Amino acid sequence: MHYVVPPDDFTRAGEASSAVKKTLKQIGMNPDVIRRVAIAMYEGEINMVIHAHGGEITVDVAPDRVDMVLADEGPGIADIERAMQAGYSTAPEEVRNLGFGAGMGLPNMKKYTDEMTVESTLGVGTTVRMSVFNHAG
Repeated sequence: MHYVVPPDDFTRAGEASSAVKKTLKQIGMNPDVIRRVAIAMYEGEINMVIHAHGGEITVDVAPDRVDMVLADEGPGIADIERAMQAGYSTAPEEVRNLGFGAGMGLPNMKKYTDEMTVESTLGVGTTVRMSVFNHAG
C-alpha cells in the first residue's frame, strides 16, 4: 500500500492510517496489531504535516508483521536522540495552538512498534522505518 501525505493539511492527516486500519481489519489482522499500527502511522503522518511539508508512506503486510516506511523531503532532524525524548518539540506556536506538536510523535511511534529506525539528513529529509509484529500470527 502506498499513500501520499499532503503538506500543511491537518484535516487530511490520518487518512493513510485510517485506510491501513480498515484494510488490516478486512484481512483479519490481530486487533492489537491494528491498533498499534494505526497509532504509530497517525503520529508519523502528523509529523510529516507539521515538519516536512508532507511525504509518502509505504506499508507492507505479511501474516507475521506490518512494515511501514515513512519518507519525506523535509528539513531533516538535527538531533534525533533529542527528538526521541518525550515532550521535546520544534513545532511552531500556531501548530501547538491547534493541539498538535506536543513532542510525543516519535516517542509514541517507538512505543507502539516493535522495531523503529530513523534516518535523517539536514536539508534532504527523513525516513522512518517501523515494524509491528503479529505475535499471534
